[in-house]
Amino acid sequence: MPARRADAELREFRRLAPRGRPVANSFHYHYARLIEILYALERIVETMDDPAITDKRTRAHAEVNNMVGVGVSEAPRGTLFHEYHVNGDGILQKVNMIIATGQNNLAMNRTVKQIAQYHINGGKVTEGVLNRIEHGIRLYDPCLSCSTHAVGQMPMVVEVYDAGGALVEQVTRG
Repeated sequence: MPARRADAELREFRRLAPRGRPVANSFHYHYARLIEILYALERIVETMDDPAITDKRTRAHAEVNNMVGVGVSEAPRGTLFHEYHVNGDGILQKVNMIIATGQNNLAMNRTVKQIAQYHINGGKVTEGVLNRIEHGIRLYDPCLSCSTHAVGQMPMVVEVYDAGGALVEQVTRG
């Protein structure tokens, strides 16, 4: 990684995995994101120190050069795919986006199920279980839960059913 501090953190991060293997524990996602943020901050400083960013010869006049454009960008919650269609004047005619929340849905559901199976005993849902469920969701989609809510304040309803399908407990937060 071409950033001194971020590269040092990346080396430390890689030590969390068995030799020669990638770090695969989803609970390390936040650590990986922090390394990416550190890298971005180092690059920002480097860019701000570059005199070329204030060069008067950087202006460009854009015209429509393609009627369809496709982009891919990384975000804390995953990859965003977007496709744009324009008319001859550059006015949007159609936009198609594949949002990471939808891509992460299966993984979030499986994580919540694993948390529930491990931490809910006798059908009792505690505040600690609610916090673990919230954390499990944040691993895959930190934007979903924290864009409008503070930690520990994420609204949710947890229902526990017995093997026969009868509701044993319902806990509501928020």
